[in-house]
Amino acid sequence: MVSQLFVGRERSINALDAAMARDKDIFLAAQKNAKTNEPTPDDIFQVGTLGTIMQLLRLPDGTVKVLVEGKRRARVKRFPQTEEYFLVEVEEVAEQSAKGVEVEALMRSVQAAFEMYVKLNKKVQPEVLMSAQTIDDAARLSDTIVANLPTIKLTDRQALLEMEDAVKRLERLHELMQAEIEILQVEKKIRSRVKKQMEKTQKEYYLNEQMQAIQKELGGGDRDEFKNEIQEVEEQLKTKRMSKEATAKVKKELKKLKMMHPTSAEATVVRNYIDWILGLPWYDKSEENYDLKKAEEVLEEDHYGLKKIKERILEYLAVQALTKKLKGPVLCLVGPPGVGKTSLARSIARATGRKFQRLSLGGVRDEAEIRGHRRTYIGALPGKLIQSLKKVGTNNPVFLLDEIDKMSTDFRGDPAAALLEVLDPEQNHAFNDHYLDMDYDLSDVMFITTANTLSGIPVPLQDRMEIIQLSGYTEFEKMNIAVKYLVPRQRKECGLDEVPLTISENAIRTVIHHYTREAGVRSLEREIASICRKVARSVVDAGEASKGTPVEVAAKNVPQYLGVPKFRLNKKEERDEVGLTNGLSVTNSGGGELLACEVATVAGKGKLVITGLLEKGMEESAQAAMSYVRSRAGLLGLEPEFYQKLDVHVHFPEFIRKDGPSAGVTMATSLASALIKVPVKRDLAMTGELTLRGRVMAIGGLKEKLLAAHRAGITTVIIPRENRKDLREVPRRVLKATRIVLVEHADEVLREALCLSDPDALFGPARETWEYIDGELVVRRPGAKRDGAAEPNTPSLVPGEGTPAVAVSSGNA
Repeated sequence: MVSQLFVGRERSINALDAAMARDKDIFLAAQKNAKTNEPTPDDIFQVGTLGTIMQLLRLPDGTVKVLVEGKRRARVKRFPQTEEYFLVEVEEVAEQSAKGVEVEALMRSVQAAFEMYVKLNKKVQPEVLMSAQTIDDAARLSDTIVANLPTIKLTDRQALLEMEDAVKRLERLHELMQAEIEILQVEKKIRSRVKKQMEKTQKEYYLNEQMQAIQKELGGGDRDEFKNEIQEVEEQLKTKRMSKEATAKVKKELKKLKMMHPTSAEATVVRNYIDWILGLPWYDKSEENYDLKKAEEVLEEDHYGLKKIKERILEYLAVQALTKKLKGPVLCLVGPPGVGKTSLARSIARATGRKFQRLSLGGVRDEAEIRGHRRTYIGALPGKLIQSLKKVGTNNPVFLLDEIDKMSTDFRGDPAAALLEVLDPEQNHAFNDHYLDMDYDLSDVMFITTANTLSGIPVPLQDRMEIIQLSGYTEFEKMNIAVKYLVPRQRKECGLDEVPLTISENAIRTVIHHYTREAGVRSLEREIASICRKVARSVVDAGEASKGTPVEVAAKNVPQYLGVPKFRLNKKEERDEVGLTNGLSVTNSGGGELLACEVATVAGKGKLVITGLLEKGMEESAQAAMSYVRSRAGLLGLEPEFYQKLDVHVHFPEFIRKDGPSAGVTMATSLASALIKVPVKRDLAMTGELTLRGRVMAIGGLKEKLLAAHRAGITTVIIPRENRKDLREVPRRVLKATRIVLVEHADEVLREALCLSDPDALFGPARETWEYIDGELVVRRPGAKRDGAAEPNTPSLVPGEGTPAVAVSSGNA
């Protein structure tokens, strides 16, 4: 068969020229190592092919194109010449051919395998296949096919060339072709798969290019911007300090993002998720202030009073300064509106050197507001806690959860239950937000919650917080707050810094008494702001020249600025009245009020009528008080059947909602006074709940009630003896100005409250009385002198600030 060769080596070209010149055959043999440029006889295989040169063509680049017809196998005997070209002496190799059925079958198998090979390898011309199918000689068939198998290795070709037996050559050739066919079939599968992938990729590329072209026309971004965003995220990931879980999550999501199209909805979701994780302050902390003196100055500068909460914050800072590992406290400030709960939290942040973040929980009824939504929801976001931490930028802020008692529950869950984990120091180091789906450490956050009452806070949630009660301000405290904080602030806000404005203390007191009714100072600040605005207008109307003119607001001209007084100050009656008793109550706003209780009796059939803005508990207290009076009818000099001939009307005239167990003794005193027609002392007030046996039980809100009595000019207040411990919370000046009688039984109340000329004649000799006079406890036994002071042998203890001292006459007080 004829083969085309390209020859470039000088020695090989010389050999071709010599063969052409001498009309000699040429011996074609393979080189053992194709990379050897100057081969020696040892580098050439011994078996090759004798051929005749049919055509020789020299090419411009110096190489020679030659057509050679192979004739027969030959083996090298020796190399007579090797310098100019290789001259060899060869001997022909005799081939062993065979015939028969087995050989015919083998030839057909080889031809079929070659046909399969040609179909898989497009480099072989179809004409070669047709030629091979017409060959009926085993030796020729094997040689023809081997010459047209481009994928067969050189070593395998040489081995087939050296085989003298044609049958063995065919068998070996069949094995080689089967192996090549398997390789070609795998290649075909790979090419098919790659082609499909390339078609898909090309289609996506084409569509993406079209999309980008449309976006450019519409003013949208392109893929380069998307790549830049990914690079920015990767750079940020290298420098951002996060937990191991967060880092692994970002890497995983970033890997998914790279495979997405930038305009797909899923890519937007993943991008937002990564931004939230990278934006959180995992280990970013603000430097805390451990200087207790400086912290105390800040707290005193911003708020008047509130000693208990200030001491608690200073204690926390002291322990933190020593350990550096204390978990953030969870404080709950409970008190009426306007007492400074929210502003106090801001001051705590300033005193501790932390950043401040506020989250209002009023009206929140969805658990997802705390824990966030899962990412499967459209428009999902983290909870308000995580959002706020990202906004504040540190993981140790003072975090105010405002109005925690105003949360509610519906079918979407209970947000109060979600806060159990947040406010538990033992659990909040691994708070799991539904959106982030990983743990976030909240243990360094100082949580402060605020509430008006504890009734709206679930008990398990209360258990996780340190409750600090903030009671209403006294008149003295309001005066100080107004002078030190409110008036200067409103002057500044109204632009009156250069105007010599003076608001007298009597004017402020008038505003407190007649224009506000609150436990805090919010309304007081509004009224002061109203005064300052009217002064500002008068200054502007008068022109620049009036700026230096002094402006004084006195008590008498307060109505000129604020109009007609809104409230009437509760004061004691001008004379002692029958059936009228001064009670004490705590309003919904947290302040105390003087509460009048009136009782009238008329001829009837024993009906008890109770009117006023009352809750069910007050009605039950009235019935218990009536039962007590009936049980003491003999002691009071009443007929046993008196209640069958009279209708009794109990009325509370003030339009204030009354609730809670604290008016039992008040109603019993009014009932007894009306029935025996003996007046009640007008300068006396009382509080306490009553049992059917006449025992006086403890009440709440003692401080607020004593403050209300003090404002109304009451000089004597009757309280349950069990409330003696609560007198520590009452300001010292109120204790010194008020005589406080501590009682255990209703008989003691009636003895003290009714205007009786001889109480012993009605109630018998007194056992002992407990009174606070000038801030000191005085215990009197029968026979002791009732002169307002302890007996001569009573030791007098110097009272400490805020804590009443005790002076006892005998026994163990």
